[in-house]
Amino acid sequence: MSVFFSTVLSTTGLLVLSNVFMTFAWYGHLKNMAGRAWYVAALASWGIALFEYLLQVPANRIGYGAMSLPQLKILQEVITLAVFVPFAVFYMRAPLKLDYLWACLCMVGAVYFMFRSNTP
Repeated sequence: MSVFFSTVLSTTGLLVLSNVFMTFAWYGHLKNMAGRAWYVAALASWGIALFEYLLQVPANRIGYGAMSLPQLKILQEVITLAVFVPFAVFYMRAPLKLDYLWACLCMVGAVYFMFRSNTP
């Protein structure tokens, strides 16, 4: 396994875990704390977001040597969509729409343009 592939894999794994925490911090309170004051939800979200940052910051530091900053950002956005869609559909019970597919195809294009030149 090459160093580049290992670095990208480690970065991706940490970013996926980070995004799970981020998604719950940003949107989980809409279901779980709907009857609570906004500042209670904000405090709970900040607590969850701490774990997001404990994963996201090392992920970006690991990935930055092998990938450029724009590549890291696009990777983050693709992962965000990949985590958000199942969260929205299965946890929040939002309807599955074809729009998710179109958004995914747009992200595939973004990935292509950001990674077609593999130099950071």
